Amino acid sequence: MKGFIHGGRAGKQGLALNEHLAEQEPQHGEVKVKLKAAGLNHRDLFIPDRHHPEEPDVVLGSDGAGIVVGVGEGVNEIQEGDEVIINPSLGWDKNTAIPPAGFQIVGFPGHGTFAETIVVPASNAVKKPESLTFEEAAVIGLAGLTAYRSLFTRGQLQSGQTVFIPGIGGGVATFLLKFAKAAGARVIVSSRSEEKRQLALTLGADRALADEADWAEETTNEKVDLVIESVGAATFNRSLDVVEKGGTLVIFGSSTGDKIEFDLRTFFYGQYNLLGSTMGSSEEFNEMVDFIQENSIKPVMDRVFDFQDIQQAFEHLNESHQFGKIAVKISNS
Repeated sequence: MKGFIHGGRAGKQGLALNEHLAEQEPQHGEVKVKLKAAGLNHRDLFIPDRHHPEEPDVVLGSDGAGIVVGVGEGVNEIQEGDEVIINPSLGWDKNTAIPPAGFQIVGFPGHGTFAETIVVPASNAVKKPESLTFEEAAVIGLAGLTAYRSLFTRGQLQSGQTVFIPGIGGGVATFLLKFAKAAGARVIVSSRSEEKRQLALTLGADRALADEADWAEETTNEKVDLVIESVGAATFNRSLDVVEKGGTLVIFGSSTGDKIEFDLRTFFYGQYNLLGSTMGSSEEFNEMVDFIQENSIKPVMDRVFDFQDIQQAFEHLNESHQFGKIAVKISNS
C-alpha cells in the first residue's frame, strides 16, 4: 500500500512517500475505507516536529473520504460500498464541555488519511452527502468541525447577529464564513490581502476590512456580537476592541503567538465572554454534516493535488497563499 509518512528523521527530512506499507484489516467495531481523496491541514505541517525519529513511522493526514471496503464484526450501520467521510475526532462521542480523556485526532499518534486505505471505528465513518465530490467531502472533517463548534456550540451564533472573522483565507475561516451566512448572520472579515478580501465578498461576506485598518473605528456603527479568533497575539486586542459590550470572543488558534496582555478592567466592565474551542465531538460532526446538506454548502476549494505531488501540496500550504481548502486525490478507481 502507498502512503505518505513521517519517520526515521526529524522535521521535514522525515517526510516520504512509501509504496510498501502494510495494510490494516478492520477488527470488531471498525471499518476499512479505500480513500479517494484526503484533505491537508496546518496540523500536518506541525506533526513532523512533534513525531520523534525513534518512534514508528506514522501515516499523516486527518481528513479523508472514500468507499468502505471492509467491515469488522459488530458493525451494522455501515456496509461495504458505502461512500463515507472520515470524522477525525477519535474518542469524543457526545457534545461535552471538554474532550474526554484519551481523545485523539486521526493522523497522529495513529495512522492517518494520506494512504490508499485506512481503518477507523465505524462511528468515525459518516455517510457522504451525494451533493459533494470526494475531494470536497475529504476536506470537511477537521476544519469544518472546528468552525461548527466555534460558531454554534461555543459562540451560540443566532440568525441576525454579526460575526467578525479575522484572517480570512484558511480552511476554517472559509467554513466559518459559509456556516455563518447559512445561519442568517451578518459577516465581517479581514485580511492583509486585497485578493482574499475580494474573494470573501464574492462568497457572501458583508464587509471585508484590511488588516492595516483601524478595526474598532471601521466597526463603530456595527454591533459585533461574536468574534472567532485564530490569529493570536497579533490580533487579539484588536479583535476584543471590535466586540460589542457583553459580546463573545471565541479562540481556536494562535498562529502568531500564545502570549498576550489585555486590560482586565476594561474586560470585566465590558461584561465580555472569552471562550476557548478546539475540534468537536462526533455528535457535532453529524450535526455539521446535516447542516451542510440542508443548506447545500460546498467547501471553498483552493487546489487539488495528485498523490504523487503531495510534497508540493505541503509547500503550497506552508506558503499560506491558499484561499480555502487543499485536497489530495488518492485514487481514481
